[in-house]
Amino acid sequence: MQVVNNTPSALKNQIDESIDKAIKRYRENYPKAKIDFSRNRVLTMETMVKLILSMQGGSLKKELYDAGLNASASAFVQQRKKIPWTVFEDAFENFNKNCEDVKKYKGYRVLAIDGTTVNMARNPKSDSFMCSDSNPKGYNQLHVNPLYDVLNKTYQYCVIQPQPRMDEVGCLSFFLAWYDFPEKTIIVADRGYESYNTFAHFLAHPNVDFLVRVKQDRSAMREIGKLPMQELDVDISFTITTTQTKADKENGYILVQTRKNEDRIYSNKTRAGHWDFPSPYPMKFRVVRVLLDTGEYETLATSLPRSFTPEEIKELYHSRWGIETAFRELKYGIGLVNLHGKQDDFVIQEIFSAMLMMNFCNRIVNEIVIKQKQENIHEYKVNMKMAMYLCRQFFRTKDADDKKLVCDISQYLEPVRPNRRDTRNVKAKSFVGFVYRVSA
Repeated sequence: MQVVNNTPSALKNQIDESIDKAIKRYRENYPKAKIDFSRNRVLTMETMVKLILSMQGGSLKKELYDAGLNASASAFVQQRKKIPWTVFEDAFENFNKNCEDVKKYKGYRVLAIDGTTVNMARNPKSDSFMCSDSNPKGYNQLHVNPLYDVLNKTYQYCVIQPQPRMDEVGCLSFFLAWYDFPEKTIIVADRGYESYNTFAHFLAHPNVDFLVRVKQDRSAMREIGKLPMQELDVDISFTITTTQTKADKENGYILVQTRKNEDRIYSNKTRAGHWDFPSPYPMKFRVVRVLLDTGEYETLATSLPRSFTPEEIKELYHSRWGIETAFRELKYGIGLVNLHGKQDDFVIQEIFSAMLMMNFCNRIVNEIVIKQKQENIHEYKVNMKMAMYLCRQFFRTKDADDKKLVCDISQYLEPVRPNRRDTRNVKAKSFVGFVYRVSA
């Protein structure tokens, strides 16, 4: 049953129900859970999940004190070891199923996919440990691959991988094969996600259309590389094959080289792609090339019908930037840069908790109407960093007041400055050590 009334209290109750359902499912499927939490303790499983969900950036002792729990940091660590990260994933997905995200574009949900890394404490024994030429001592990272609703500003699904084994294209294929998309959905992706196999997965899904930025230089797909460098909107069709017969060559089929013999040991230099469909395989999709304000061209491959104009497709792709700002809010608004564990499983717990809490905050903010004053030069929006802090305090407080929360959030606004272009200043950031947390 979905929430129709997205009031703070209703959403808070849905989080509680989602957690209860996830814990119940875990206890039913894993008898060990009944033994682990059989004793009467301050830190029950329910208390632990809600505490991890609402933690901020302080030390464990400070977080326990702020939550009003008379327990040691050691007891907290021992209890969280008994909870698999799948409980948090289950609660996250339950919360999404129970809530209604109403904003759509021409009847379509618009989901963006991208990946980001989460820095962890150095742990050479972990699967997330890796070395590089610039950092021979090594470091730990997890790669987060979410599907993000750019109109409703909520995370929908997520796959988390150790950074050394990250596979963003494989995650997209997994989403398409594993999850149901009952509504008409557009998935928007940047360069790096284009592949014949991925496009075939999209075309095989009845409710999902794709909009993917593709390469347009020498490394572009063969049929796209033949197109003139100008604004255009054309359909291209070709045939994929995994064989290299004389007939295939004469017909101009495109070869996808695969590793056909699983028992054979291939060289690391052997180039091979993924292909999950029959061969030969006819493929057809639309290519839109648009001119940007900078004078450069951008090439987009899509399965969207002609009812979507090139200008609308351009704007839809531009909306993908919402997932980039969502990563910033997840790390610095919710506080995912300040982790409270060293093990991979502990970090995954906190990643799903952070996404659940961010969805809770954004669903509340989406319902707030900001009264714009005519004398103001700029349009104003909610300051998300303060909104996330206030929503987390609301979640922690028993019998908190809905009206007060909405009123408090409405007091913290910031101007909207559209069409700003700042050069991205990408810098490598290290993990924030446990002993360097502020007391505030």
